[in-house]
Amino acid sequence: MLCAALLLFTAQPALAFSLKSIPAKACIVVADNDSVLYAKNPSVRLPPASTVKLVTAMVVLDFLEPAAKVTVSNRAGAVRSIKPRLRAGEELSVSDLLHLALMKSVNSAAVALAEQAAGSEEEFVRLMNRKAKELGANDTHFVTASGLPKGTQYTTARDLTIILKKALSYPLIREIVGKKEWRTTTAGGRELAVENTDDLLWSRSGMVGGKTGFTSSARHCFVGALDTEKGLIYTAVLGAPSRNRLWSGMHLLADIGINPQLAELIEDPPARKHKRRVRRAK
Repeated sequence: MLCAALLLFTAQPALAFSLKSIPAKACIVVADNDSVLYAKNPSVRLPPASTVKLVTAMVVLDFLEPAAKVTVSNRAGAVRSIKPRLRAGEELSVSDLLHLALMKSVNSAAVALAEQAAGSEEEFVRLMNRKAKELGANDTHFVTASGLPKGTQYTTARDLTIILKKALSYPLIREIVGKKEWRTTTAGGRELAVENTDDLLWSRSGMVGGKTGFTSSARHCFVGALDTEKGLIYTAVLGAPSRNRLWSGMHLLADIGINPQLAELIEDPPARKHKRRVRRAK
């Protein structure tokens, strides 16, 4: 399904635009006053991938102090994850694990935090779903703290902007998602270094931060916030086919957020009917 946006040609004396399509299942641009500036399939329920870690982080900070120490369990250490992989028995702070989970999407960090906060990932997920409902993200349901596929979990582009807006009200989360690079040392002396997966921090002026996500079923996802002269704008994309297309789409959607009149020139193709609202992860 295509989500369309426009590319501005600065060489023309008058505004001239060329239609450019962004393959994505859903996208949205929301102003700081919650008005929707542009949307395509904003309420279609789709797999969230690692964007769920924004809710994981909020629930963790509702229950744990950033300086609290966490020992990685055997279960958390065995979770399928991107590097740097955590080892069972390693000790890090809550703040350290949040950096790993939010900046690099380390799944074992999310599970270790969930276990520390609630005793088990299953009980923690119950708290995550309660948090989502409290925020008004009513088309969102979680099954894992990491975003790894399991059962039926879903969110929407609109819900993601609601979630990010609340997450940025947590000072530590806002600080972490805005960092380009970070490093720490475990209690055992192993150095861990990560680079934020949010490419827009390097390429987009005013980028506050956001959260990426990818699984084979969700494809490439992102929700982010940009600081403009008119206040913060929130953009979300679900189901982009590649990381390059995700970032090009996010740039164009951010342009709409800065200049909402661009949305009037978009010619979206008719939306296809979904036989199933949620695609089960493989």
